[in-house]
Amino acid sequence: MENKLSAGSQIPDIDISLINGDSARLYEEKANWSLLVIYRGLHCPICKDYAAKFETNLSKLYDMNTQLFFVSADPIDKAKIFAEELNLKSKIGYGLTIEQMRKLGLYSSEPRPNEVDYIFPEPGLFLINPKGKIHIIELSNAPFIRPDIDLILRGINHIQKNNYPIRGTH
Repeated sequence: MENKLSAGSQIPDIDISLINGDSARLYEEKANWSLLVIYRGLHCPICKDYAAKFETNLSKLYDMNTQLFFVSADPIDKAKIFAEELNLKSKIGYGLTIEQMRKLGLYSSEPRPNEVDYIFPEPGLFLINPKGKIHIIELSNAPFIRPDIDLILRGINHIQKNNYPIRGTH
C-alpha cells in the first residue's frame, strides 16, 4: 500500500462516478456527513450481505444527516446489477481506478479465476465529516473483516451528538 491516510486528514480529491449519472466529490465542504463503503464488486457475496445490512439502516443514517455511498471498481453495468439485486436506494459508485484506490490507501487484489478481469479494491470504510476530513477509517486486506454496522451507527450518533473529536491522530 503506497498511501496511508490518517484519521483527521482530508479525504483525497477524487470524483466518484455514480450510476445515476451524477458524481460525488466527498472532499468538498458540505452540510452533511458521508459514509463511504468500498466493496470488492458484484462477484463478492460478503459484499452483498454487508450492503444489504447497511441498506436496512439507511433511514437511521439519513436521520443522522449522513449520506451512504457504496463504491467499487466494477464497470457501470455491474454496479447497476449490484444495486438492482439488492434494491439499494443509497448512492452507488463505479469504476474506481487503481490510482483512486492508491489515493484512498486501499488494499487491492488481482482477481482469481471466475471473479473479474481487473484489479479490485478490498473493503474500506470512511466516515467523512462535513469539512471533508476523515473521522473514522477502516481498511481490510481481505473480504472477511468488516466493521460491525450497529457499532458504526452508534459511533456516528455519538460523534455527532457529543461533538466527539477525531481519534487516533497521534
